[in-house]
Amino acid sequence: MIFFTDLDNTIIYSYKHDIGLRKRNVEIYQGREISFITEDTYAYLKRLREQILVIPTSTRTVEQYERIDLGVGVFKYALVCNGGVLLENGKKVDWWYNESIKEIRDSKDTVLKGIRILDKDPRRTFELRYIENLFVFTKCDSPEDVVDELKGKLDEKFVDIFHNGTKVYIVPKALNKGRAVKRFMDYIGAKFSIAAGDSEFDISMLKAVDIGLVPFAFTSQFCIDFKLEEMESNKIFSDALLLRCLEIISKAEQR
Repeated sequence: MIFFTDLDNTIIYSYKHDIGLRKRNVEIYQGREISFITEDTYAYLKRLREQILVIPTSTRTVEQYERIDLGVGVFKYALVCNGGVLLENGKKVDWWYNESIKEIRDSKDTVLKGIRILDKDPRRTFELRYIENLFVFTKCDSPEDVVDELKGKLDEKFVDIFHNGTKVYIVPKALNKGRAVKRFMDYIGAKFSIAAGDSEFDISMLKAVDIGLVPFAFTSQFCIDFKLEEMESNKIFSDALLLRCLEIISKAEQR
């Protein structure tokens, strides 16, 4: 059994998010404490890691991922850069990355065209980042308008274009968490998987596993037409999803 989990707003929360007083810092950036987990999440995660393989699965870059210390030890595996990079014991797995580059080669011209368009966009408020030559990230004013215009200029047969707050992304179609999950399951030879996520980035991953765990009202927010388990609205998502994972494991062991 494998548990694939998104990080931001799924397991960890920024300082802007109220998760109560019982919390611990897990990320420091430029001398500031910027991300936290609840004490319950910390306890549940420690228990969970003793029982199944937990795979952080994030759109974060390698550098951004390495800033996080959940206090439960180094994860044997992590999927970062939206699944394009596999880390094993903290080290980048070259063959995985090379395969990722091959899988997205048909999208490269479209991605580069998107970079040229964004480079000239006056609404851009942040540098253009071509993450590991995999996908494009920046920040813009009026992100919805920027995304709509990009969709009119780029061939969506090759790329997904969307925003998360002010962040704007151009991502090759073949570079998604769902594809990464399937690749990893084949690599390990595992048969049963659980995943948790909270955003559009996570939909393909949630669809690829046996049980998908999401925040309350997720399915209506993204118009999901496949089965997911929505966590209770009166609980912090990270606490609820990890407790649910422990329940699933316990039931499986009783069979």
